Amino acid sequence: MYVKRFFEPKLAQASYLIGCQSANEAIVIDPNRDAEQYVADAAAAGVVIRHVTETHIHADFLSGSRELAKRTGATLYLSDEGDAAWKYGFAGDGNVKLVRDGDRITIGNIRLDVVHTPGHTPEHLTFLITDGAAADEPIAAATGDFIFVGDVGRPDLLERAANIKGTMEAGARTLYASLQKFSAHPDWLQVWPGHGAGSACGKGISAIPHSTMGYEKRFNWAFQMKTEQAFVAAVLAGQPEPPKYFAEMKRLNKEGPRVLGGFHAPGRLGAGALGAHLAAGALVVDTRPAAAFAVGHIPGTISIPLNGSFTTWAGWLVPYTREFYLIVDEHAGPTAASAVRDLAMIGLDRVGGWFDAGVIADWAETGQPLGSIPQITAGDLEQSLALGGVSLLDVRNQNEWNAGHIAGATHISLGYLADRLAEIPRAKPVVVQCASGGRSTIGASVLRAQGVEQVINLAGGINGWQQAGLPTVSEEAVVSR
Repeated sequence: MYVKRFFEPKLAQASYLIGCQSANEAIVIDPNRDAEQYVADAAAAGVVIRHVTETHIHADFLSGSRELAKRTGATLYLSDEGDAAWKYGFAGDGNVKLVRDGDRITIGNIRLDVVHTPGHTPEHLTFLITDGAAADEPIAAATGDFIFVGDVGRPDLLERAANIKGTMEAGARTLYASLQKFSAHPDWLQVWPGHGAGSACGKGISAIPHSTMGYEKRFNWAFQMKTEQAFVAAVLAGQPEPPKYFAEMKRLNKEGPRVLGGFHAPGRLGAGALGAHLAAGALVVDTRPAAAFAVGHIPGTISIPLNGSFTTWAGWLVPYTREFYLIVDEHAGPTAASAVRDLAMIGLDRVGGWFDAGVIADWAETGQPLGSIPQITAGDLEQSLALGGVSLLDVRNQNEWNAGHIAGATHISLGYLADRLAEIPRAKPVVVQCASGGRSTIGASVLRAQGVEQVINLAGGINGWQQAGLPTVSEEAVVSR
């Protein structure tokens, strides 16, 4: 048996290629849209991908199952479990085979037994993997978003992301039952999860790539809950805000992702086209580092640095309904092609073109002014707040705000800024603040692009504020007064 784990860091997403070399065939579980990586690895291992499957209808990335099955001519196995109203819309495709609890997929000597493990989603499957050439019991379980290392899949996404009301508590109870039933598996069974640390599909996922049932039963918090009610309360508490794009992923993955046939990088555009696009109201994303954007940028553009958080913030801030453009510094970092790949992972395929970062110098040379984001230190902010000379906007997430914030700040998480512009005080300069200064620069760029002129960034964020010995208050302290 040949096994290869693929991990997409910006999505914290794992997929698995499992091959039987004696039979010259393989299956891929939970592929993303980069189909070529699986095809290339299978060829190097001497196997052919003849089967593709996924554990559930994903919320955090656009599934590549349909893409890979079309690319290879493989059979696509999809869950036929769960609510009748929540089924795959492309189940009628000619290469699709529906599977349910108790079914089996055979790849040479390897068996994948299908187990229905609902809770994270109603249709969720886990695959028990047996290497029939060496054993008659499973060696591992590909658990998708059911069991992670140190955590379990959140049961609130159907309600909070897909807007299906009244499902999260019921999902939590179902998840508890699934965990209780699955805990009967032996301690030596390996756990191969669908996500690692950094995924919003859980609140405390470990960075360790795999585990065992014995380890999880001993150390995973979810298995320590002795009653259903205790589990429900614990699993629903403190979950991170699901990114706005999760709703779009749920819809597209249910209806059927568009088959790309490979990533297609858009053309590089000349400097002269930028002004025309901005004048027409086009969205232009500057992918340079936040510090470079703060020093000088073309007015009207927004900052989303092409770093490890690029995909997440693009999903929050870039609409799926319109074409958009990129500014990329290919001499100092990732390429436009890599940006297009990252965006395609969450279905943002409408990149109309890209501009080299040199367009910023060209803009200035024509006499047109550049924008900048002024910075303020923690000490100067303390004085300005005391004098009432500025207002403070905290763009961190709800859990961070609850843990501690600067007194008097307005709280709007970064992803919701464009939707809540009316709440931004404009009578005096707005200081934008996050944990360390990265997200607040993005937030400042969004405000500037939306016409809020007096915007300042808190250098070092609340971390710098606390390092300077300045006080914060927690939501618990506020409530208790």
